[in-house]
Amino acid sequence: MVKRQAEESLEDATSTVSPLPKKARVEDVTVHQEKRNGTSSAVPHRPANKHRVDYADRNGDDTTVDHQGKGSENVAQSTQTPEVEDGDDQEQSAYSTISRQAAPTEGFSDLYLDTINRAVLDFDFEKLCSVSLSNINVYACLVCGKYYQGRGPKSHAYFHALEIGHHVYVNMQTKKVYVLPEGYEVKNKSLEDIKFVVDPKLPKEDVMVLDKVAKDAWDLSGKRYRPGFVGMNNIKENDYFNAVVQALAHIPPIRNFFMLEDLSSKSELVQRFSVLIRKIWNTRAFKTHVSPHELIQQVSRQSNKKFDLLHQSDPVDFLHWFLNNLHLALGGSKTKPGTSIIHSVFQGKLKIESQQITAKADAGDRLRFEEAAEVIIETTRYLMLTLDLPAAPLFQDEIDRNIIPQIPLTSILSKYDGVKAQEHLSMRKRYRLLHPLPSFLLFHIKRFSKNKFVSERNPTIVTFPVRSLDMSPYVEPNPALHPPGEPIWYDLVANVTHEAVRTRDDSVEGEAERKVWRVQIRDRARDEWLQVQDLFVERVATETLFTKESYLMVWERRKGGKGKGRG
Repeated sequence: MVKRQAEESLEDATSTVSPLPKKARVEDVTVHQEKRNGTSSAVPHRPANKHRVDYADRNGDDTTVDHQGKGSENVAQSTQTPEVEDGDDQEQSAYSTISRQAAPTEGFSDLYLDTINRAVLDFDFEKLCSVSLSNINVYACLVCGKYYQGRGPKSHAYFHALEIGHHVYVNMQTKKVYVLPEGYEVKNKSLEDIKFVVDPKLPKEDVMVLDKVAKDAWDLSGKRYRPGFVGMNNIKENDYFNAVVQALAHIPPIRNFFMLEDLSSKSELVQRFSVLIRKIWNTRAFKTHVSPHELIQQVSRQSNKKFDLLHQSDPVDFLHWFLNNLHLALGGSKTKPGTSIIHSVFQGKLKIESQQITAKADAGDRLRFEEAAEVIIETTRYLMLTLDLPAAPLFQDEIDRNIIPQIPLTSILSKYDGVKAQEHLSMRKRYRLLHPLPSFLLFHIKRFSKNKFVSERNPTIVTFPVRSLDMSPYVEPNPALHPPGEPIWYDLVANVTHEAVRTRDDSVEGEAERKVWRVQIRDRARDEWLQVQDLFVERVATETLFTKESYLMVWERRKGGKGKGRG
């Protein structure tokens, strides 16, 4: 059988340029020339590292990706590739052709700004994307107030702008405002109030006169409020948290430090507490209350949910934990005193004398207790002093009414006079304060006691002067630091009170008691006292402060002056 001759030789066939595979044209070719009506249009290539671009589109603001690849070496070859009539070959990603505006069109710089709704803006809650729950690169929609992640072509904020038609967003970290989907930054002075509310920062001259000049402010609805004396939202069971934060916000050295210092390099706990303090004292707030949600979420994580917004805790336990963690987060030492603002304000020294008590039987087989001859003396440091209440009466009086016992604050302070002894296990101890006393004293009036069966509350009322508490009888004399016989005056700054509210309970135990925590704080500029319970702020008479069950007290040492001052 005779073979048919080839139409062309093998040498001629191998010299013809063969078409590139479809995949190579899509991923490796840098420029694809499409001849249409005698013209050619260049289509940008799709990079091989697709995932890197997707992540940048979703999260990054100005992320740039290197698109230079090995496909650029085949430019000359790709221009000679014959065009194949295949619809799939012409498909390009929609995101590869999106163009973002670097600036608004001339004459349209205020476009969409009239859609901003300041009434729904609430920047107190934790900065988490409402879709992905991510805290990276979060933007707030200034139309509906929701949080979204990123502003790139594949971000949640971008899709929100396309689907819902909300176009104005603020970056919660940089405070820059952008219009989406165009992507350009808006620089307009009418947005300065929003940027200030996101992260309020008062100038130093304004902070230093907060306690001297009485100033009122108005929110968006025209309601008047006092900066520094605003309600705090009780999200679930965080009234204990609110009372402690309100008290700390009115201690001038603590307040001024967290309002003026640059804490951007500190831990999240320090930064969030600083933001909350500045929002409490904000003079240009949109509403007359604040929410501690952002700080309490960080506290919950850091304390392994020991303190959270779902379960009520003890204010004193929380204050102990909070002060110690703030001290460490600010770079404080566990052994050296005065290494942070916390220890500089609250820390003092205490002398403890201890004697061993032994039990022996005498000749008549009677039990006798003898004190050891040796007295052990040690010095320790404290942030808070615990005051013990006497036992409450167990029975009613002759007309079948319960008597609410009262005791002066000076009586329970005698625990620290160095004379009155207390027995603890097999030891007898005496306490005495040492010079110098701290600028602020924290008193914990111990009302609750627990055993294996029940928790008991002592309702004894502690009476106290609002001003001029003399602490010199409880301090060991030291002529080198303080003249003997001279008083050491302290004035009340804040008073956290407890109230037991009976709740209906159908269980076998009967009625239960719910704890309600309030705080009484002093307005120094007006010389008035206000009581804050969550969102409610009201004036109270100075003469009635002690009628509540005081639990945690903050006293400030008076600077100079030997007079008693006003009562």
